[in-house]
Amino acid sequence: MSLMNNKTIALLLLVLIVIASFGPIVSAAPEADGSKQFRYSFANADTSFSGTRSSKLRTFQLPDYWNVQDVTLNMDYAVTQLLKQWITSVTVFVNDTPFYSFRPELKEGRIQHLSIAVPKELLRKGDNKLELQSYIRTLDDELCSVDQIPDQWLQLSAATAINVRYTSQPLDGTIADFYERFSGLDSVFSGESAIVTPDQSEPEELEAAVYALSGFARSNPFEDKQIPLVPYKEDRLKDKELVVLIGLYDRLPDEIKTLLGDKDVSGKAWLQLLDIGGKTVLVATSRNRELLTKAGRLIANTELMGQLQTGAKAVEPGADVAMPKPAFRTHMALTATGDELKGAGYTEKTYFVPLPVNRTVVNDGEIRLHFRYAQNLDFNRALVTVYVNQTPIGSKHLTRELADGDTAVFTIPSDLTVSGNFSVTVGFDLRQVEAACLAPQSNSPWAYTTNESMIDFRTKDRTELLFGYYPSPFIRDGIYNRVGVVLPQKRDDYTYETFSNLFNLLGKNVGGNTGDVTVYGDDVRADDLQDRNIIAIGTYEDNAVIRTSNDKLYFQYDGTGGSFLSNEKMSIDPEYGSRVGTLQLLDSPYAAGNAMLVVTGARSESYYLASKLLANEKGKWSLYGDGVLTDKDGILRAFRFKKEAGDRSGSFLPELLVRRDVLRFSVAGGTTMIVVLVSLLLLTRKHRKKRKKRGGRR
Repeated sequence: MSLMNNKTIALLLLVLIVIASFGPIVSAAPEADGSKQFRYSFANADTSFSGTRSSKLRTFQLPDYWNVQDVTLNMDYAVTQLLKQWITSVTVFVNDTPFYSFRPELKEGRIQHLSIAVPKELLRKGDNKLELQSYIRTLDDELCSVDQIPDQWLQLSAATAINVRYTSQPLDGTIADFYERFSGLDSVFSGESAIVTPDQSEPEELEAAVYALSGFARSNPFEDKQIPLVPYKEDRLKDKELVVLIGLYDRLPDEIKTLLGDKDVSGKAWLQLLDIGGKTVLVATSRNRELLTKAGRLIANTELMGQLQTGAKAVEPGADVAMPKPAFRTHMALTATGDELKGAGYTEKTYFVPLPVNRTVVNDGEIRLHFRYAQNLDFNRALVTVYVNQTPIGSKHLTRELADGDTAVFTIPSDLTVSGNFSVTVGFDLRQVEAACLAPQSNSPWAYTTNESMIDFRTKDRTELLFGYYPSPFIRDGIYNRVGVVLPQKRDDYTYETFSNLFNLLGKNVGGNTGDVTVYGDDVRADDLQDRNIIAIGTYEDNAVIRTSNDKLYFQYDGTGGSFLSNEKMSIDPEYGSRVGTLQLLDSPYAAGNAMLVVTGARSESYYLASKLLANEKGKWSLYGDGVLTDKDGILRAFRFKKEAGDRSGSFLPELLVRRDVLRFSVAGGTTMIVVLVSLLLLTRKHRKKRKKRGGRR
């Protein structure tokens, strides 16, 4: 993968993680003048400023198609009762520019409210950042305290938020504009977007829809909001404004065929924007099943879709719509240009390392830092600390002698499991002597991480069939890994919602539009499933794959398929077993080396409940082992049925050769043992000689 592609992935990860980490985003209904409001919560819980100096940062987005009328920071805060108001202050920055400062006041009542208008000229399209910096004093004399004092605090309520009032620009009639809005913040959050296929969809229609959905899921900034895939029914579309309809031409409603006009739908696939009942609909259709799938892959290609400045696009048989196959690097610079960090106290910079979900960092990975820093620090306490996924892996004291050019090497510990995308945080504790007495100044302490800073690691492919490693093996190295989805005979709305839940999460973890997903009915031949990692959805009654695999399931059905039986992990009452859903991750019964995920229950509502656990990362991280049971009350029971696997290599030597740290230790330890044994032998020999001499003298 090129450096640019890695940067793009890292930037997307940054946007998604930052948005997810700072709490919910709330959208409001349109006001009387047609304007809408979007509310970015500053944090998902109360957050505190502590010590003399502290800061908090929040990012927010202003999409290109928003006409922003005003942006307001609404602060609800409480402050220490020992406040010295004349010297305490809070300053607000937007995009690194200060625009408002105030001195917190002590008033009756604990919570105070303040509304601050953000200057529009400081805002920009796309990503923006708003920062609060506090300077809190509780002493008015000249005494200095080197340590932070507990009474220096200001607490922001969880109600603190950035409010954006805006109107949306009219759609310009191009596919590119529609595409941007379909997965836009406001559209996804308010549930205005949907992908639809004709009811009782053909497998090829769902295959094309999977690729399209995966592309939109990849750019969806929300963890708790999905882009639904639903059947084309009036009641499922009544609250939708932006719709992607994917279907074989002969299965489309007559009204849509008429609006499409006279097009060659046998030798081409088409994307065309239509206005249907006040809804903007992007239709993807063809009589050719392979071309319909190609149209679905085109929709998943964000770069190509952003270039379509027309309302219609023909997809020719020879069209190249594939995205470059995702790649990953295991030796890379943390920063391309270097990063400067300023400010007294603790400050940090986080770097995101893209890694496929099936890959795990193996032992002996290293982070090599090259950095420099100011000389006006308290070198008794100044530190640099490195974290991997927010877990500290090492620290180093800063020294005056190395301030102009310091280095440090940190080993990623063997007990730290790092799978998939991960973060590396470099934190500097830039304390100054008697810093509490000093007013903020332009020559505040700084540290600079150079572009020579590297991370170097190796990976291995995780093959264990456990939910802790899901979505592996269904995704391998960033693309779908020969996935076969077996759907039930009877498909109701719960079936579509289950399918949608699973591929919203899978799509978030896919880095391209290649790979292979094939959809089958339950009448699929066993030979067709031999080279597939299978996802089987349905009940015992309406999915033959589940029915014939019942004796291999961890949670097995009774003879009628109406309830689950008790097993070695759990006693199950027949009535309770009739209303629960399960997720079961096991070896494929059709071929060794492949997997099968079974999403099942005695009723479609039950397996839909189970699928919600695999609809987003939060749900996935609540799972454990390889068998999960859940019910309508939200009670979840997770178990590991597979036995703990031993060392599959069959030999300690290969692992020892991979573990260079262990190898060095083993060589050193072995050498020491040899020296000790030789010394003991020499001492024993010497002692025996002495005894013989003494005996001879007698």
